[in-house]
Amino acid sequence: MLVLVPLVVGLLIGLATGGKIGNLALLQFRWPWFVVAVLVIREAVLLTPLNRVEGVQYVYVAALVALIAWTALHVKRVPGVWVVTAGAASNLIVILANGARMPVAPALAGVLVSRGHIGQYVLMSSTTNLNWLADWIAFPWPVRGAYSPGDLLIALGIGIVTLLAVVRPPARDTKLE
Repeated sequence: MLVLVPLVVGLLIGLATGGKIGNLALLQFRWPWFVVAVLVIREAVLLTPLNRVEGVQYVYVAALVALIAWTALHVKRVPGVWVVTAGAASNLIVILANGARMPVAPALAGVLVSRGHIGQYVLMSSTTNLNWLADWIAFPWPVRGAYSPGDLLIALGIGIVTLLAVVRPPARDTKLE
């Protein structure tokens, strides 16, 4: 849900400054199905009983690595996507530093407090690493949840990509090589 807010804000600002919503259709992504598959895998790890299977956190890590690679390949093609790459890389660093799990602040952890870990999440403590990059940021409605600085960068990047895509169509001679 966090990514929807900046996406809508970027769209509205782009339209308010004379951009055209049709410019979004001109974005030239390679392998868009790949991103959809990666996002489905990430959500399945989080929202299904798979989150109780030991080792599933490595599937999440692989999906995150794939998403970082995809965004990195699009840095020259999609203005602003480097911010998404930076946010995802920040998340990957803290996850790898904690045995393939993202620490979550106890005040925001819900059921995680009683279980210790669920899927790719672990309860933040003095034994977890890089807690300042972990999920410790809370937002009220409409995006309730625990977020990391990397999540905020990803959301900001999506807003920037949307805004820039609406106000500036890509050059006509852009090739998909």
